[in-house]
Amino acid sequence: MTRSLSHEQMTMIALGSALGTGLFLGSGAAIAIAGPAVIVSYAIGSLIAAIIASAAGEMAVRFPVRGGFGSMAARYLGPFGGFISRWSYWATTVLVAGAELVAVATYLKFWWPELPLWVGIVVFGVIVLGLNAFSVKSFGSVEFILSGIKVLAVIAFIIIGLIIVFFGLPSHPAEGLHRLTEGGGFLPNGPASIWLAMAVVMFSFGGIELVSISAAEAKDPVRSVRSAAKATVWRLSTFYVLSLFVVMCLMSSETLTQEEGLSSSPFVRVFSDVGIPAAAAVINFIVLVAALSAANANVYAGTRLMHSLSYEGMAPRRLRATTVRGIPAGALAVSSLGILLVVVLALFTESVFQIMMSMITTLVLVVWGLILVSYISYRRRDGAADQFRLLGGSAMAGVGILGLVAVFVAVFSSATMVVPGLVAVAFFAVLVVVYFAAVRHHAQLDESAFQEAHDATGAVPTVAPPQRRR
Repeated sequence: MTRSLSHEQMTMIALGSALGTGLFLGSGAAIAIAGPAVIVSYAIGSLIAAIIASAAGEMAVRFPVRGGFGSMAARYLGPFGGFISRWSYWATTVLVAGAELVAVATYLKFWWPELPLWVGIVVFGVIVLGLNAFSVKSFGSVEFILSGIKVLAVIAFIIIGLIIVFFGLPSHPAEGLHRLTEGGGFLPNGPASIWLAMAVVMFSFGGIELVSISAAEAKDPVRSVRSAAKATVWRLSTFYVLSLFVVMCLMSSETLTQEEGLSSSPFVRVFSDVGIPAAAAVINFIVLVAALSAANANVYAGTRLMHSLSYEGMAPRRLRATTVRGIPAGALAVSSLGILLVVVLALFTESVFQIMMSMITTLVLVVWGLILVSYISYRRRDGAADQFRLLGGSAMAGVGILGLVAVFVAVFSSATMVVPGLVAVAFFAVLVVVYFAAVRHHAQLDESAFQEAHDATGAVPTVAPPQRRR
């Protein structure tokens, strides 16, 4: 693979993967749990996400290797840790790509209510796979454009929304803050609802770790990863908290949690309800682009991760092959399975997005936990990177782990998420069996990836410890 992603493209890839359907569509489910207090849930989620993004970013600045944090897990936790981390994340990205395309097909129903869900998934699935099959440069360019549109739209939504809240429009009086406390108050379902909503909220932050994966194809890894990690942290925190603040000020939680509200984007409904229907159509188009952007980014991540797995003996060797443009075509084909899955599910049920969201949340919590555990081992063994580091180091990573554990408990406290949690447990059990039965004897750390990182950054690579067979 070639280093052709620019500084700007790296930043937009990170934003494009995380600023998507979890906010624009999934936030409705979180509002149903916590009401206006969901703003606090997103603020806490932003803090946890910032810790994870910074930890992954620091390791990627030091070692911008293919496989990203998965290679870090193999290096610092051993082959078994690397195997579990990367296969879990690969499954996560595959499912996320499928879920984003389900969202795209759902948004199409705004204009064509009778359009079958599976048709929209197939059409845009082909487009996403085509973008990823052409070249890395085309992927980066398209993702830059898609994410740029999305970011500008969110900024516009926040600005217009704040104007309506505090000043009003010529045809619409100022809304004020009364909806934050009316009805059942700011905490209609009690303080515990803030915690329970985290099970849904954290789904929204999936993708923050992509900066680590894309580092291997950055023109200037140190500068690009450092800037992308910082931008991802503060921009996502601002976008999520302020946009949810605007939504809750303009619409009551009771209205948003009606059946119709949960099957459409709260961001679209806001403009319909305040009397600007044309803006609702524009926002629906924007959130469609956002979902398409996130699907594009996650197919990219899954493909690169599978390519890395094959290099380290954790996936079939034939998946190492790349095209003349540097695209790992075999890995791309395997990573399209999530799209195939949602097409099949859409033939039988309209609740595809809810099913996918529940499975993804459970998987990504484990992936993030392994990132932070790897980071603690990395800091203990090699110390902090000079160019960029997580504020608070290992102690802050420990705080992040505690936060993830609390969210994991919340997942299993939700009646609708228990079954997906058990599915995740079964998935991990299968991974353990496969590792010890077929992988452990030939899994190896891909030292060539770390040498490539050294050549790209000039950093002196530390010597990895002997790899134990586990």
